[in-house]
Amino acid sequence: MLDVRRIREDFPILSRTVHGKPLVYLDNAATTQKPRQVVAALAEFYERHNANVHRGVHTLSDEATALMDAARRKTAEFLHAPKPETVVFTRNTTESINLVAHSWGRKFVSAGDEILLTEMEHHSNLVPWQMLAKEKGARLRFIPVTEDGRLDLAAAPGLITAKTKLVAFTAASNALGTLNPVPGLIALAKSRGARTLVDAAQWTPHYPTDVASWDCDFLVFSAHKMMGPTGLGVLYAKEELLEAMDPFLGGGDMIERVSWEGFTPNVVPYKFEAGTPNIAAAAAFSAALDYLSRAGFAALHEHEAALTKRALEIFAEFPAATVYGPKEPGARGGIVSFNIEGVHPHDVGTAFDLEGVAVRAGHHCCQPLMGRLKVGGTARASFYLYNTMNEVEALGGALAKTAAFFKRPAGVK
Repeated sequence: MLDVRRIREDFPILSRTVHGKPLVYLDNAATTQKPRQVVAALAEFYERHNANVHRGVHTLSDEATALMDAARRKTAEFLHAPKPETVVFTRNTTESINLVAHSWGRKFVSAGDEILLTEMEHHSNLVPWQMLAKEKGARLRFIPVTEDGRLDLAAAPGLITAKTKLVAFTAASNALGTLNPVPGLIALAKSRGARTLVDAAQWTPHYPTDVASWDCDFLVFSAHKMMGPTGLGVLYAKEELLEAMDPFLGGGDMIERVSWEGFTPNVVPYKFEAGTPNIAAAAAFSAALDYLSRAGFAALHEHEAALTKRALEIFAEFPAATVYGPKEPGARGGIVSFNIEGVHPHDVGTAFDLEGVAVRAGHHCCQPLMGRLKVGGTARASFYLYNTMNEVEALGGALAKTAAFFKRPAGVK
């Protein structure tokens, strides 16, 4: 069991007040707060080790290089990746997906090929493939979403054909909280000879990730959604794919040799890390991984499941509230997307903020999915290891006040 009271002591921002109310931070799917240990690691890099990596022959450069290498090793261990060289550092999940679309897609996707996505994808796992399909004359297909916010797995086998080059899907929906059957989808794709990309941005902060067991070809996520700094993303890819792919950007450490006539790319993973990397963020991400490891995924899952269950109970008591996605806590992660009848999600978010409750409001970079749900957007509460049951009750209090203000049917307690 998590000692949440003790954990909260590591997050100074949680002691803030907003509009005179204690801050209740429930926007963790967008970005998580950072513990003192991560902030200290970031400061320590700039105060003691700040230098560029790899090309220096002085002590500070050696120390910075060692910190970067250690972060790569720790990330590989976290993912159960076979070796550190299969981990590429990017700026974020979005850049990681674009890297694959550019470097793998442009080389291996041809006219008439198909890329299979799902109807619940974030724009970052949709737009890069739309751009590639338009350029190459390929076709996008989509696994449908059912009325209760799950993937229509019965339809999936019929959508993968001999033309399918890639199946790219989210492990956990940022808009619905739906948890998808990652191993099953990968196995289905492999049975048809297709490559796989897992968008794990909402998975890795909450659940164990095992790329070796899953046997996925690509996996992407961001440090800032798991207590790490902003500006650092991760791409895992099988080594043979990284070797076969062309560089994404040119310059800096991605080259081994340059002449007037051309260049020779560096070895992996460096051939995909052009320019000065975010060394400080990588060093601080190591501290975030350590923190998450000490907390433990089993305890984290138990805690988030309890918070989500109570939140769903509260929303079920309000006739004017609609919750999207699976209703069973076990079928969803710690994300609750909802609307209040007749109230714009942005107005809901503003009203909640006046009560000190921070939630996200909008289409959550899932406009096609919102169209599928026949809504313009939703409000979204999302939980993490430092949230408490009292904060879930505060969410319910904000819901009651907002419903009363807009004269919508209140709870039936």
